[in-house]
Amino acid sequence: MTESFSNDKYNQQLSKKITNLKTILSDFSLPELVTYSSPISHYRMRAEFRIWHNGDELYHIMYDKKTKRRVRIDSFPIAAKLINSAMQTILPLIQYNDILRHQLFQIDYFSTLSGQLLITLLYHKKLDAQWISAAEKLKQQLAERGIKANLVGRASNQKIAVDVDYVDETLSIFDKTFSYRQVENSFTQPNAAINIKMLEWAISVTKGSEGDLLEFYCGNGNFSIALAQNFRKVLATEIAKASVYSAQHNIKINNIDNLIIVRLSAEEFSSAIKKEREFNRLKGINLDDYHCQTVLVDPPRAGLDDKTINIIQSYQRIVYISCNPYTLKDNLQQLTKTHHIEHFAMFDQFPYTEHVETGIVLRKK
Repeated sequence: MTESFSNDKYNQQLSKKITNLKTILSDFSLPELVTYSSPISHYRMRAEFRIWHNGDELYHIMYDKKTKRRVRIDSFPIAAKLINSAMQTILPLIQYNDILRHQLFQIDYFSTLSGQLLITLLYHKKLDAQWISAAEKLKQQLAERGIKANLVGRASNQKIAVDVDYVDETLSIFDKTFSYRQVENSFTQPNAAINIKMLEWAISVTKGSEGDLLEFYCGNGNFSIALAQNFRKVLATEIAKASVYSAQHNIKINNIDNLIIVRLSAEEFSSAIKKEREFNRLKGINLDDYHCQTVLVDPPRAGLDDKTINIIQSYQRIVYISCNPYTLKDNLQQLTKTHHIEHFAMFDQFPYTEHVETGIVLRKK
């Protein structure tokens, strides 16, 4: 991939996104939009490639969405420089290793601003002791060439970590530094520079908050850990076990003493707080100790379901992070019946695509 990048090209696509977002949400009374731009290259911390076998040669490929044809990828300028270095180093090492290359169909790269890298090799075969030995040698060979990476092998119902299956990210947010353990195959924000801007925006719009914060879909604690400084207490929920474990680690390593993560869905939490049902996962946590006036949601592309919308409408302030402006529009049709919009932001998480991340803050009427 040799596509060139320039400030002019980036600004043109950013301007188009701003116009489109305002048009999609034009039914609502919106405050002035605050826009956060991305670096124009090397901004993506994750990349996934299929591996094409052409005789002895191996190379990375992607499929063109329009033509469905495969495109050879020798460099990938939207991905972090560390990923590009790893891409160019790893294939020559695998190419003539029968154990590592046999039935290898995909490689995933997961990097950080802190300089850590995780590489996952995906196979259509069972991984055995021979594969582990070969992968350990590959890790050493990469290190000798300046690529320090942890390796993971995946196959059907198999996951083998050569050392560990995570990276530790470090983000500088205003005058503080936060550490986040990010586990392979778990959700993280792909554009770290924009993630920093999202966290700084969320801190700014919740400064001077009264009461406590409730967060649904908290993942590894990305928002709740950074926002804990603005609230008396924070209660966050997440349903994915791997993300909950990461969040608990991140709370400890960042010395956050006013944040608790519980493994509950939004609906389960609603049942618990209404005392309709008791959960063992809430053992030792007294929900009556929390006086949440602010709720933060960062849902998947499908947006919020009706039950969750009904739950969050009871809170004084809603911070809504959206990765899909169309489902955001649908949700705002309901939320603006009880709340008005007081902050509106766009984060260019995915440059050169149609996707945008939107931040909305709503206050109860």
